[in-house]
Amino acid sequence: MKKKYKFLIVTSNFYPGITASLEEEAITYIKSMKYKYEIFRVQGSLEVPTKISIMLDKKKYDAVIALGCIIKGKTDHYEFISQAITNTLLSLSISKKIPITNAILSCRNMKQALDRSSRKINRAKEAIEAAISVLKE
Repeated sequence: MKKKYKFLIVTSNFYPGITASLEEEAITYIKSMKYKYEIFRVQGSLEVPTKISIMLDKKKYDAVIALGCIIKGKTDHYEFISQAITNTLLSLSISKKIPITNAILSCRNMKQALDRSSRKINRAKEAIEAAISVLKE
């Protein structure tokens, strides 16, 4: 018998064209697997780990999917943000003992972001599959 997982999805709204595509793919895939989910949206990708931490203290989920997009500007700021998010999500995942997968895209330009959020190469589905692989016993 297949276990019914409940996912928490936290999405950054900063690049809505990109993140809406990621979120849509995540929902479609989770529904196709007949799993439950809740979605919360935050302003930017840096806020995603904080919202996840808050929600994990309030409710029980089996896995978490972080969605967002960071695009390189004229400085290295995006590298620091990307690394901080990745480190925080990993730390939360270990401390809370729950798979938290990272589909926050770190892209050099908008074209790369659009490619990585398209239906052909959508990272949200990969993030869900990664979480399920951790949950399987």
